[in-house]
Amino acid sequence: MLIRNAEINGRSGMSVRIRGDRIAAVGPELSREPGERVVQAGGGMLLPGLHDHHIHLLAVAAADGSVRCGPPAVRNREELAAALRASAAAAAAAAAAAATVQPGGWIRGVGYHDSVAGALTRADLDAMVADVPVRVQHRSGALWMLNSAAVAAIGIDDHAGARGAAPAAAPPGAGRGPDGRPDGRLFRLDSWLRERLPPSPTPDLAAVGRGLAGFGVTGVTDATVGTGPAEVELLTAAVTRGDLPQRLTLTGGPELAAPAHPRLRLGPVKIVIDDGEPVEFDELVALVRRARAAGRAVAVHCVTRAALVLTLAVLQAADDEPGAGHPGDRIEHGAVIPPDLLDQLVGRGLTVVTQPHFIAERGEQYLREVDGEDLPWLYRCAGLRRAGVAVAAGTDAPFGDLDPWSSMRAAVTRRTAAGSPIGPDEAVDAATALALYLGDADRPGGPSRRIVPGAPADLCLLAAPGRIALRTLSADLVTLTIAAGHVIADNR
Repeated sequence: MLIRNAEINGRSGMSVRIRGDRIAAVGPELSREPGERVVQAGGGMLLPGLHDHHIHLLAVAAADGSVRCGPPAVRNREELAAALRASAAAAAAAAAAAATVQPGGWIRGVGYHDSVAGALTRADLDAMVADVPVRVQHRSGALWMLNSAAVAAIGIDDHAGARGAAPAAAPPGAGRGPDGRPDGRLFRLDSWLRERLPPSPTPDLAAVGRGLAGFGVTGVTDATVGTGPAEVELLTAAVTRGDLPQRLTLTGGPELAAPAHPRLRLGPVKIVIDDGEPVEFDELVALVRRARAAGRAVAVHCVTRAALVLTLAVLQAADDEPGAGHPGDRIEHGAVIPPDLLDQLVGRGLTVVTQPHFIAERGEQYLREVDGEDLPWLYRCAGLRRAGVAVAAGTDAPFGDLDPWSSMRAAVTRRTAAGSPIGPDEAVDAATALALYLGDADRPGGPSRRIVPGAPADLCLLAAPGRIALRTLSADLVTLTIAAGHVIADNR
């Protein structure tokens, strides 16, 4: 393939030759070779393909077949009840809406936030839908809320303990009410719950792959903590079939075996620290050391100030040389990073993989709920960069919008959906926002990948030159996406 008349790094009239899965030549005037397909860029900006540095692929696929249970689709208890009842009615009908009905008659809801109807229990969900198993996921991804039919279906309702005692069949993380019975709230129990659900069809990862390709995304880092052999097998099969044409970097635990496919690789070990939950410091230190022994960095989920302080202490204890960093260690989200912790982040060489779009998507709730002392330090970008911290971005889809371009715009504007500013000093210019998605999978926040001979032929062509593209930062400008030398999206 020969791409002509593209703008690369501000230079117009450039050509790029692709042979196989690599860039063979870059220059102002390249002649067409026999049998070579020619793509006219029309002066459009040609970029390395975007890399989403934090996403959850299987959860994205599952969310496409789920009921939306949180803002903006659902904003109060009445709307939530209506959405769940509509899905229950569809499940009972002959022409059931397969998009929202799970195998075995289950209804799966996603995106719930407490602002809709408070801390949901089985009793709350029973009042909405009682005769069909319902499970609703909190938008944080950490909590499932089940109605009584679902609690009974997974087999824990028959094992309620005495008052004050945990149900015998429910592991730590399963909530209980004042009477000792399960209250339907399951915290960080995805794998445990999955084993007790009816068999599910293979998730439609092809739709996910197409969606990403349409945004110009040619690589992702799947940051799911529970990624194990079964999930690796599913993702490998999807890549092999071409359903996922992107390059995949996977997290998971330190014992996870490296995938066999050349477009899949292991990245850092994912560690989750939940604020307010019991923490075993020595166990966290041991987990970091197991990651080191496996030759892998760590990516630590931190969404509070306390979690970040704990993370820094754990890393300090885990490494032999006090203060020494480990290449590739990451802070995921970095939702609250106060100035007094910046020196430690810089000293350890930590990268922050953040989600600036949460300011736009959730900002009004942050203004109501987040301590005023923390508001200026939410999902920081510019201030981290000024201090010398490497910063990259990921969508966190499905818990955030899958569109990385909306994330870039949010990094520039730092405004809520209603237009209120949050941390305006953390705003970056458009070129910097774009670069948040151009770093290498191994070095998020490092130098942007370049279009040079020998580089992978992973490219994103825009319909406009840079001066216009950077002004709009819109996915609508993506006209052609190429991964490993193959066109995976053509919107021309």
